[in-house]
Amino acid sequence: MKEHGSDTRYIPWVTRKAFPIVSGTFYVTQVAVAFVVFKEWWVAAVILSLFLSHLVHALLIAFHEASHGFLRKHKWANEIDGVLVGILCYIPFTLYRALHQKHHLHLATEKDLELWPFVLTDCPRWKRCLAAFIELNLGFFFTPFLFLRVFFLKDSPVKNRKVRRRVWKEICGCAAFWAGNVAMVAYFDLWPWFFFNFLIPGLIAGNLQSWRKYIEHVGLSGNTSRSATRSIVANSWLGRLTSLTLLHEPLHGIHHIKMSLPHYELPQHTDWLNPEDEGDTSPYPNYRSAFVDLFRELRDPKVGGQWNAENTTPSRTASVNVSNLST
Repeated sequence: MKEHGSDTRYIPWVTRKAFPIVSGTFYVTQVAVAFVVFKEWWVAAVILSLFLSHLVHALLIAFHEASHGFLRKHKWANEIDGVLVGILCYIPFTLYRALHQKHHLHLATEKDLELWPFVLTDCPRWKRCLAAFIELNLGFFFTPFLFLRVFFLKDSPVKNRKVRRRVWKEICGCAAFWAGNVAMVAYFDLWPWFFFNFLIPGLIAGNLQSWRKYIEHVGLSGNTSRSATRSIVANSWLGRLTSLTLLHEPLHGIHHIKMSLPHYELPQHTDWLNPEDEGDTSPYPNYRSAFVDLFRELRDPKVGGQWNAENTTPSRTASVNVSNLST
């Protein structure tokens, strides 16, 4: 790996504290939402609920970070955080971790299960457009379906019995939690609180997660870390603040180049995003420009070099180090 230098636009100590800042703000905002709902200040409830949606989206990224073992210093703490967030978003943490490995190993190839069905060259355009429409508008439901679908396949790649038993336990835990939660809300008539504190933020965050995923990968025609990933290197203070609150997930290409880096080290390697080969993407200065690039591709959503008619050689798989992932 070539030499590099830190991006001075990011403040190191703030970057390192990104998750504590986000999680602390999340809990404070939840208390604030409960308070304004109790007071029936509905305009404030709507505003805070929208802000909470962004923070829930950030927690979904923390869920991803925990799957790599980088969210907490101790493994048991990563497991607890991952399982708890997984229960809240209906995605078993153990299942996500197992399938996310394959996303890194087979980036943008037909074996990349996270980008199904857009990596399948035999999938007709109308089915891919329908899948994109559902995922971008009902991400809260589509994303759990995406992972559980693979788990329940007859020839599921998740074959390890120990892993499957743990996934089943997490599925049961999720069902029990939500059954108890809804029963408590109904018994105490807490529907306004549930609506503004959970339902609205969850639905919006699910869509934000889907849009961010599409911006990162959909419409690109490569199979390497730089050619199959869009990254945003913010050129404004608001963009850098957004990147911070999203645990620097906008620097997604760096994560694919070397996924052993925790989120707070990603800003130190922005020069890795500079194109090196034909087909590599250049970093975008903001989400707006990356969105415009994605929007052009949504008429025929697809991902990966396997779609290139002139490509007669097997697609290259991104080179990654999986020593930090466990199945």
